[in-house]
Parts: sequence; C-alpha cells; structure tokens
Amino acid sequence: MIRQYFQDVVRLLFPSTCVGCEISLLSHEELLCTECLYHLPFTDFHLDSENATARQLWGKLDFQFAVSMLYLSKSSRVEKIVHNFKYGNQPEIGYCLGKTYARKLAQVPDIEQIDLILPVPLHRSKLRKRGYNQSSYFAKGLAEGLEKEWSDKLLMRSKATISQTQKSRSDRYNNVENIFYIKDKEAIKDKHILIVDDVLTTGATISSLGNVLIDLGAQVSVATMARA
Repeated sequence: MIRQYFQDVVRLLFPSTCVGCEISLLSHEELLCTECLYHLPFTDFHLDSENATARQLWGKLDFQFAVSMLYLSKSSRVEKIVHNFKYGNQPEIGYCLGKTYARKLAQVPDIEQIDLILPVPLHRSKLRKRGYNQSSYFAKGLAEGLEKEWSDKLLMRSKATISQTQKSRSDRYNNVENIFYIKDKEAIKDKHILIVDDVLTTGATISSLGNVLIDLGAQVSVATMARA
C-alpha cells in the first residue's frame, strides 16, 4: 500500500509519457498509451513466407524465413517510437516490443528450429556514444518470449561505418561490405541463427552479416522491429 502510494506520487509529480504520441500515461499503461498500442501497424509478415521483407532479401541472402514486426512511415507513431528507442535513451522500448513480437513469431513453423538469436552489432565507438545497442534489447525481448538462447558477445563490427541514411542503395552495400567478424566460430557452426535488427531499409547490413554466418556453416533467419 505504501509503495503504491509513493509510485502514484512520483507519477503525479513526474508523469511518464507515451513513446509514440507523448501524452501522459495512465497508471495501468507502460511506455505506450492504449491508443498507440491499439493502432500499431503490425505487418503480420509471420503469416506469409513470401512477405515484403523476404522478397527484399531474395537473391542477397539464403535465409530460412524473414519477417518485420511493424511498418515504418514518415511522421508516424512508429517513427517516433523508433527515434525514442535509438536516440532517446529508452532501450526498454525494444525489450518490450521484442516480448510482444515473440507471441506472434511463436506461430512461425520454423521458429522451433532457431538455436540462437543474435543482434546486429554496433561498432564500439557508436556503442560508447549511444550507450547501448538498441538491437540487443529487441533481441533479448524476443529471446525471453520465445525461450531461446541469445548473445550480444559473439558478433563484432570491425569498423565504424558512415550513417546509411543518405546513401544510395549501391553505396549502402559497399558501406557494410566485410565489416563483421565472429569471436567464436564454433559457437555458430551448424546452428540456425535468427539475426535481429531494429529497422530494415535496403537489407544491406543484414545481408552482409548473414552471409558471413552462412560461410561459417550456419543457417540464418531474419527478424526486424520495423520495415521502412
């Protein structure tokens, strides 16, 4: 009772706001208000093996399945969520969305074959600047929800790439060529790896990483929080 009282006082003095629309959250809401949660644009790609994310990676990566959780569009609530997640020092957003998406991915027939979930790594310079790898939190939420192993220690980024945002499609692929390496190659050999990232744009980063894993004897699948 006393603990709840103090929690209510803290909420009154320092109200939490929705990461999607910035209105004050009610006592039963966490991170997202009820309206934003209700209107999240889920893709339902997990129900279609030939979804847009899978088609985008055809010919670039020999994957088992590829899915994205949300549609991302300009000036949308998802854009606001992604911005807060990546740049607003709110990594818990990714963890919560990962847990949510795990309930949907449990319907994917091949999900039982996943041995290990690995987030796309950040270079150490960007990690120091941001303070966390946002994809790691999404991966952790997925892993806990699916009851799968995960690690953010096996994959490394050997060089800091320039931001992909303003690059052309071909430049994006050149920008991420040969930038990943594996600290323990035996840990991924003969494993089915679920590669996790925050936002899929051209697929250059995921394809580059996925092909490294395949060359070392792994099978790969892909899951992203959003799709641009």
